[in-house]
Amino acid sequence: MATRFIVAGALLMAWQLARSASRPTVREWRNALLIGTLMLGGGMGGVAYAEQTIASGLVVAFIAVMPMLLIVVNLAFRVFPRRSELIAVCVGLTGVLMLTRGAGLRGSPAGLFALSLGTTGWSLGSVLSQRGFALAPGATGFATQMLSGGLALLAVSGLAGEAWRWPTPASAWMAWLYLVVFGTLIAFSAYMLLLARTSSSLAASYSLVNPVVALLLGVTLGGEMVSRWEWSAAGVVMLGVVILFMGRRRWNGSAGYAHRNGTPYPKR
Repeated sequence: MATRFIVAGALLMAWQLARSASRPTVREWRNALLIGTLMLGGGMGGVAYAEQTIASGLVVAFIAVMPMLLIVVNLAFRVFPRRSELIAVCVGLTGVLMLTRGAGLRGSPAGLFALSLGTTGWSLGSVLSQRGFALAPGATGFATQMLSGGLALLAVSGLAGEAWRWPTPASAWMAWLYLVVFGTLIAFSAYMLLLARTSSSLAASYSLVNPVVALLLGVTLGGEMVSRWEWSAAGVVMLGVVILFMGRRRWNGSAGYAHRNGTPYPKR
């Protein structure tokens, strides 16, 4: 995970510098170190550690709570959710819990703690990136966060005593390359771009859609059989996502932002 983010961040930074983009300031590097450590070192690192001892169904259920957790963290900054946003998150979470029913929701205490720490770190880092801890403009900021988070993951790996070995199977290199390009340069940058342009709950709606995507891939590529209950659960998840987007669309066209003590927050 560390090498994945360090390599992706280095490639993105080199591309930005080749385009004569402005170099990050010391303050922007400091913010990137804080947010990268929370989101990548704590968030993704914690989830990766938890997945070694926790059933995948429980991991999915925990991650699906992310939009709700983001709403709670935003309350500390006096940013209040819209009614449609709350309804959408609750509906989507209900669908994910339906989807994971009977999936073996069990795990070790250490894994549960790491998973809780990971989801909290990801949520806190996401909100801080919107609330006064600005990164460098555009893709340069994403690159600084990837580099900082990769170094944080490298430090965690060293402290955990992991053996650093050179992978030999070609399949391992293909998987790593896929994560560098699609999982980091494209997907992670897309998430950070959404955080910069929309609400954190809308950006985190991926955590509701992921289980449905996995379900569809299992049917189309894995030849898996899906029950009526699972299809119904997928429908509930998508209903929550539709409510979230429709509420956002109506709100953008009318209400806008109100201000309380100089802090913008969505009108109800």
